[in-house]
Amino acid sequence: MKECFKCKVSKPLSEFYKHSQMKDGYLNKCIECSKNDVNKHRLENLEKIRQYDRERAKNPERIANTVEITRAWRQEDKRRNKAHQKVAYAMKKGVLIKMPCVRCGNEKSLAHHEDYDKPLDVMWLCQPCHKQRHKELREAF
Repeated sequence: MKECFKCKVSKPLSEFYKHSQMKDGYLNKCIECSKNDVNKHRLENLEKIRQYDRERAKNPERIANTVEITRAWRQEDKRRNKAHQKVAYAMKKGVLIKMPCVRCGNEKSLAHHEDYDKPLDVMWLCQPCHKQRHKELREAF
């Protein structure tokens, strides 16, 4: 057990991040308080953090890593990339019209495929709702 210096609650060590420079090997702030501090800092400095992320994305190692991840993603299920290409072509030709997110109404939406064998059968979801949908699908299986 260890007491978080921020919330003053005693919690098991599993509720603290490991930290090699601390005497007991764990950070003095619990995971929950650490996450709250990080989220607060991000909200207060959003533009500065976004600029840092944009600059970091230009790093040659990160670019190479992104290329490798994309290559692996395409090889994992070739139907997926073909479905994405068909959606892009259909949108370009006006056959498929981009719609707002079906869950929250956000205008910035992505085409989500429930079945890659039906490439033009898409559900329009914003990025957060799209991630949530994939999480739901993973939990279902």
